[in-house]
Amino acid sequence: MKTALGRFLLIFGLFSAFTAAAAPYAVVELVQAPAWVERGERRLPLRPGMQLDNRDRLVTGAGARAVVQLADGSALKFGENASVGVNAMATRAGGVFTAALDVAKGAFRLTTDIFRKFRSQRAINVRTGTVTIGIRGTDVWGRANDEKDLVCLIEGRISVTHPQAEAPAELSEPLQFYVADKGKAPGSVASVDQAQLAVWALETELQHGVPTQRQGGRWALDFGQQDKETALALHDQLAAVGYASRLRPQRDGDGYRYGVRVRHLASETDARLLAARLAQLLSLETPPTVRR
Repeated sequence: MKTALGRFLLIFGLFSAFTAAAAPYAVVELVQAPAWVERGERRLPLRPGMQLDNRDRLVTGAGARAVVQLADGSALKFGENASVGVNAMATRAGGVFTAALDVAKGAFRLTTDIFRKFRSQRAINVRTGTVTIGIRGTDVWGRANDEKDLVCLIEGRISVTHPQAEAPAELSEPLQFYVADKGKAPGSVASVDQAQLAVWALETELQHGVPTQRQGGRWALDFGQQDKETALALHDQLAAVGYASRLRPQRDGDGYRYGVRVRHLASETDARLLAARLAQLLSLETPPTVRR
């Protein structure tokens, strides 16, 4: 009996360890669409609860925002018209989480404030255009666009490098920033005031009055029962404008009808805002029904 119990506990322990090891490195927490993940040849609408894999590229459209929780407990926030590659996510000896992020364009913020209770050690490198940031535990905001690449330290310490700089620069004081005009060497490290940081931060914070989807969101939009071709066409239309939908087959006589739903809306207000938006975007005769 004791031997059997011991074997059970051993198997259970191995299963638990495997489950912990298999925990996702990055999970989408919040979305203000339109937003997508480019994965190989596929372009998928971003949705709360989606796990991001190495070599994925997160893309946001006009007015969009997204928040991704990393395995170390930190949060990545992205603004509109962003293109961000996710690579080298792994856990090293000692439980150190690693990742390499390629911000080809758009604004981002990497912060520990949202998921602080899950915090662990990390070693994350972020390339913002031509500037590469080495992060070991901090709060940082940055942006890459056609004119310049900019990084601002909010809390902690970072090391930044640039191809045309002779040596790395260290940012160790809050509100220090580092900027490089395209095609030129970076300037010296300087400081900004809180007012300027607040303006920059608006580019990555969630917007008021914009439909929000989040993990655990209980509200949904119901587009009614459709035949298969109509349901698939609607599914593709929704994906094209940045919204993931779920098809639910239901027997109807000798065949099936298909329900189409957009889920994870954070509140009834978000659901009603999105119903009106999608009715306009998709030229629907009647808006989808709000459900909980």
